[in-house]
Amino acid sequence: MTVHPTQGDANAVAGGRLWAGGAATAVVSALIAVVGILIARGVFGVPVLAPEGEGTWGDADTGKYAIYCGLAALIATGLLHLLLISTPRPQQFFNWIIMLATVAAALAPFVTNGSTSSKIATGLINLAVGIAIGTLLGGAARAATRERRTGLQ
Repeated sequence: MTVHPTQGDANAVAGGRLWAGGAATAVVSALIAVVGILIARGVFGVPVLAPEGEGTWGDADTGKYAIYCGLAALIATGLLHLLLISTPRPQQFFNWIIMLATVAAALAPFVTNGSTSSKIATGLINLAVGIAIGTLLGGAARAATRERRTGLQ
């Protein structure tokens, strides 16, 4: 296990373990997007990311949206890694950043054109993806860090 150096009293970080958790989180995030779109379009008939005539799966935008959600998880993993090796109380900063980014992503559809039902569905999907990223990466960070032991105790 590769442990990255840290500043001062920061915890030691197992980068490989953190990024493995980040990759798994990216897959989960992409799947949440796909499942959310399937539920919105297939169950509720809400045209999310494509016109109603595109069917339950929508169009190519569905795949792009899932990829973007996975990329968001990887970007969040990079941010978390940076915070873990450089800041005091990194989890607290990460939680605030993810919470605010999730709120922004959930509200973003409401400033676009489209039906109210489509905006609500997209906002809920964004909210679910943000919650998943925050909780799963928080757990990955706890599993990938350990306290540094000082020579004097």
